[in-house]
Amino acid sequence: MKLLITGGAGFIGSAVVRQAIARGHQVVNLDALTYAACLENVASVADHPGYVFEQADIRDRAALDRIFAAHAPDAVMHLAAESHVDRSIDGPGDFIETNITGTFNMLEAARGFWTRAGRPAGFRFHHISTDEVFGSLPADPLVKFTETTPYDPRSPYSASKAASDHLVRAWAETYGLPVVLTNCSNNYGPFHFPEKLIPVVILNALAGKPLPIYGDGSNIRDWLYVEDHADALLTVIEKGELGRSYNIGGENERSNLELVKTLCAILDEKRPKESGSYADQITFVTDRPGHDARYAIDPSRIREELGWRPSVTVEEGLARTVQWYLDNEAWWRPLQDRAGVGQRLGTKA
Repeated sequence: MKLLITGGAGFIGSAVVRQAIARGHQVVNLDALTYAACLENVASVADHPGYVFEQADIRDRAALDRIFAAHAPDAVMHLAAESHVDRSIDGPGDFIETNITGTFNMLEAARGFWTRAGRPAGFRFHHISTDEVFGSLPADPLVKFTETTPYDPRSPYSASKAASDHLVRAWAETYGLPVVLTNCSNNYGPFHFPEKLIPVVILNALAGKPLPIYGDGSNIRDWLYVEDHADALLTVIEKGELGRSYNIGGENERSNLELVKTLCAILDEKRPKESGSYADQITFVTDRPGHDARYAIDPSRIREELGWRPSVTVEEGLARTVQWYLDNEAWWRPLQDRAGVGQRLGTKA
């Protein structure tokens, strides 16, 4: 299968690119190479005969039409998005333009290509989204997001992703475009851009800096190892039912404070300090506006219908992740000089 993967130089997209090549698919990687993208993420497949890179912005419809015509993909996996909640608070415009208008352009370019090709039965448009579109859950561990949970986005980021989900469903209903959708929980793992919680904690710990935790650290997330997520996404594109949505979760709920303490314990073991624990660097900071209390996914549908479930526990995944950052300073060190990295964002509200 020839896959057109948008955002394939980003964190999750690059994991999908690497796994797709390993599974024998051909890949056209479309990425604008904005601040969070990094071609080193896909360096391991860059010379593979089944891999092609196209630098283009999904807001550029003419470029999208050219790429579809030149490569004639069998399927689209649309991951390109602005995704950092704190940045969406400070600058929501980029999120509206990329996540909503960009998705509209992708849908129209895909529809035009599919129509001109005679509406091939095997074509599909896979839209990758987030559990944040569902809003915030109560503390009750029995209550989780399902595919029928009403949308209730609380940040400019999640609102823009909710809008893009609605567009995809509308294009399926109105134009018959063959689509599948997925909504995932929080990802972590190798190549995670160093502005998100887990890499911030690892890198700040190593640098002897404070480990910032919003509020009292009680916010709960379901943590999904990025390689597991990539495996799930490829399973959906290969076997998912058209028009269906699938929630993808790691079945690993942890509060932010628990997560940070686990990271500190791993670092204490792998690279001990001269004295004390990395947990001594934990600092509680003012919470961000609209911080959702809890996310948790019920992955029953993808497990029962497609036979997928996560393979990595959060303890195993965090240990792998810490080791990867310890071994790959040459990757993360230059990224710390990019705009906004290392600064407190999301305070303008």
